[in-house]
Amino acid sequence: MTNVLSNPPFDDATRRAYLYRGDVLVYGAGPSTLALVEFTRDLVQEAFGDLDPELAQHTMDVHEYAALLAELKPRFIHHPRCKELLPQILSERGCDLERTYFDVPRLRTSTSDDYLTTGIAFAFHPHRDTWYSAPLCQTNWWMPVYPATSDNVMAFHPKYMTQGIANGSYRYDYVEWNRTSRKDAAKHVGTDTRDQPTPEEPIELDPQVRVVPEVGGMMVFSGNQLHSSVPNTSGRTRFSIDFRVVDIDDVAARRGSPNLDCRCTGTTLRDFVRASDLAPMPEELAAAYDGAAVPVVMA
Repeated sequence: MTNVLSNPPFDDATRRAYLYRGDVLVYGAGPSTLALVEFTRDLVQEAFGDLDPELAQHTMDVHEYAALLAELKPRFIHHPRCKELLPQILSERGCDLERTYFDVPRLRTSTSDDYLTTGIAFAFHPHRDTWYSAPLCQTNWWMPVYPATSDNVMAFHPKYMTQGIANGSYRYDYVEWNRTSRKDAAKHVGTDTRDQPTPEEPIELDPQVRVVPEVGGMMVFSGNQLHSSVPNTSGRTRFSIDFRVVDIDDVAARRGSPNLDCRCTGTTLRDFVRASDLAPMPEELAAAYDGAAVPVVMA
């Protein structure tokens, strides 16, 4: 069973234990998350000019739209302001910045009515992040930039937090993905031929859980939680931010969610930096995850 807990008073270790077992936590807006929203909106509005970013899909050619996102999203990802704000967000949520590592934040878009669902605006099928070489101790932090609705967020499929699924993760290697596929995202308009891990058996999408945080609010969930993009029928493009977090003690001890079905190789851990000073993940810890995913110790 997946529980959705609002503003729980947990310390970070307790929070991670709840997340590893499949619960979803929701936090209200705070000073740092609202600052990130304001900064992001400024970048987005600058990119779209006089157009309303949530409605621009209705007047722009789809190829021009994809090209705009191909410039906007990397600019957001690598902007130094993000590296200033993310540690502040984590500190506000009780993380030990000496033990907590995060990767770059992503600006996501979900356009309405199948306008653009491939490449740079990929609409994710049911998946676990751990099929994509994420460690089993990864937690995902997600927030909307503009008001979201239940028909343009994501869905969790809690049945599969304790049930494995036949999937294509055995073909996925993170190093190879970065070398051959990630840089080509903007080229995929209409179809997406990149080989990504997908279920290889029928999936029951219901029961499902949809969480809609307020603007500046945030939901946090395990990277091992099966989730998918909800088909956007809202008439507006959803803009959201997400980033991933690990605790270095859990990385070293291999604490986290149970490995039910991950068979990928490589690791994303080299993408993570320490929240206190942006130091990279120690190589000896990352290297220990380079092989195929292995079982972990439950928190």
